[in-house]
Amino acid sequence: MRQPECIKSLPVGNVLGEGVLWHPDQQSLWWTDILGCRLYRYHPDSDSLTEWSTPERLTAFGIVAPSQAISQAPQTLIASFDKGFALYTPETGDCHWLAHPEAHKPGNRFNDGKVDRQGRFWAGTMVEAGDPLADEDGAALYCWTADGDVQPHLRGLGISNGLCWSPDSRTAYLSDSARGVYYAYDFDAHSGSFSNRRVFALAPEGTGHDGSCVDAEGNVWNALFGGGQVVCYSPEGEVLLELEVPVSQPTCVAFGGPDLSWLLVTTARVNLSEAQLAREPEAGNLLIYQTDVKGLPVDFFRG
Repeated sequence: MRQPECIKSLPVGNVLGEGVLWHPDQQSLWWTDILGCRLYRYHPDSDSLTEWSTPERLTAFGIVAPSQAISQAPQTLIASFDKGFALYTPETGDCHWLAHPEAHKPGNRFNDGKVDRQGRFWAGTMVEAGDPLADEDGAALYCWTADGDVQPHLRGLGISNGLCWSPDSRTAYLSDSARGVYYAYDFDAHSGSFSNRRVFALAPEGTGHDGSCVDAEGNVWNALFGGGQVVCYSPEGEVLLELEVPVSQPTCVAFGGPDLSWLLVTTARVNLSEAQLAREPEAGNLLIYQTDVKGLPVDFFRG
């Protein structure tokens, strides 16, 4: 595995870029700036960037599978905003709220999320106000299914992050950034249940495992927030590669490009001092790296 090479740094200046994914039908990459309340779409072929204001902080999203009957319709997303799930069409501004499962917890907000290979949308919450480790109930990981049901599958988290699955869907990975621990679980793809939790990786002090993805070989790629690296782990948790990035706060990774060999990396400027920003002029940019590995196709939400 060779060291990836940066081929593009898109100067978008995101406060907290996150949730990047590749849209294969549009040959475009999408991501959100959570704190900036912005959604982005970038077409590499034409070097064209589109951005939309979001009705709330958009924390994660998936692509709703297109219908042949309405293939030319504006793209709809299944989304987690800071307080709940919604179907969101950025080109029209339509936002159809589906559920607010933690309305009783005003100190929490949604965070990382992803569509699984069964077409379900998962999103986890985080304790935003207060000590994320003080409340035993804390935050949780929820699943929204095609039949309109939303249920918590894991509880007692501080900051839910880094959700992804092995290529065969038998293993799920989930980070609790507040604890600095990345876990692996046995995953039942039919029921969506998690079991046999074990430590997959530990974050160095002052850092946290942020957004992740899995490549075609089953290796886990993770943005190490505060660590200035993207780390590639084997399915057993062995470090295979450490990619130094030009910013201290990489936030999320995904594979994309025409042959899924690009590594897409979102980054953040949040909480950096003026002196730090001067040392990190690319903080908040969207970074694209050429790799010698291949990712997996994006999973569509089938609702």
